[in-house]
Amino acid sequence: QPGAVGVLEQNYEYDLLEPEKLLRKYVGREVTLVRTRQEGGTTREEEVRALLLSYNNGPVWRIDKEIVTGLHADHIRFPELPGNLHSRPTLIWTLQNSGGTTHRVEASYLAGKLAWNADYVLTVGRDDKAADLDGWVTLTNGSGTAFNNARLQLVAGDLNRVRQQLQERREMADMARAAPAAPMAQEAFSDYHLYTLGRRTTINNNETKQVSMLSGTGVPTVKRYVVNGQAFYYRNAHYPGAPLKDVVQVFYQFKNEQKGGLGMPMPAGTIRVYQADSKDGVHFVGEDRINHTPKDETINIKIGNAFDVVSERKQTDFRKISSNVYESEYEVTVRNHKATAISVEVNEPIGGTWDMLRSSHQWTKTAAWASQFIVPVAPDGTGVLKYRVRVTY
Repeated sequence: QPGAVGVLEQNYEYDLLEPEKLLRKYVGREVTLVRTRQEGGTTREEEVRALLLSYNNGPVWRIDKEIVTGLHADHIRFPELPGNLHSRPTLIWTLQNSGGTTHRVEASYLAGKLAWNADYVLTVGRDDKAADLDGWVTLTNGSGTAFNNARLQLVAGDLNRVRQQLQERREMADMARAAPAAPMAQEAFSDYHLYTLGRRTTINNNETKQVSMLSGTGVPTVKRYVVNGQAFYYRNAHYPGAPLKDVVQVFYQFKNEQKGGLGMPMPAGTIRVYQADSKDGVHFVGEDRINHTPKDETINIKIGNAFDVVSERKQTDFRKISSNVYESEYEVTVRNHKATAISVEVNEPIGGTWDMLRSSHQWTKTAAWASQFIVPVAPDGTGVLKYRVRVTY
């Protein structure tokens, strides 16, 4: 008879136990005052029963028939803990059972200061063509409560929450009932993903724990070198002199697919990249943050900027055709000081309405306002991209 049970009240009591509050709760009640004295090298206790009349700027006692103040007691003994004073914040429900049988009640609630996030480690081989990926769930418990032998489920996604002013921002890890499953099974849940640990675990208060979430070996990877231009290049004449330096960014790219050893939706998190050296040592080479990534989607990880690849550009011609039409010609020089051949992606955010008048390399219109060139560069070699574009603003 589930409908026979209802919640009449729920009270959150946070009047916490401490000596001064305990004394105030005992106004009008008797306690035992204990005084100690030394007698022949022995400590003896003297107990006095006293009625606490008041506690304002100090206690006022009735002892026998006298009113006493200023009495020093080494300690005070209380017969019991008052019912409305708690050692920790406490939530109390008043329930009504209108049925004829006893019911077991389960409570579900949102708990603060339980957080989780995903962390990934990508270990890339020396040839940059394959990597091993390990995913971990990092649990942090600052709730004040230990969860012993608990079943664990995690909801990944962007849940909408109403935030009150000054409310602490937090991510939630739901400790909930779950059927035993593989080490970290996942399933679609509403518009999110639910991850279930296939065994019980214990997370103590003030503890951070990592639990294995996924593992993939031999994941195909691609190393990308990327140069991103600037939109202001195409409506201004540049001053002569030293060429403009472009940063060459380095990315690793892989696909979250089953045939690559993955294929499990990956929660957003930090991914750290390591790579083996010539003596089988493994070194940290960079990190990035990934968004929530469904299966069969591509992940790009920026690890930093290239040391041995240099990109420079210079404007070789600029003409203002009319008040809102401009022509620019550019030469982008890429120097590769590495011992291996590379290809560099040059992305140009041209803007406006544009026409590519000529180019030394094949190009792709990647967006309404952008083009991309692929510039191959030999080992210890130089690649030169030349193009001319007309832009109407």
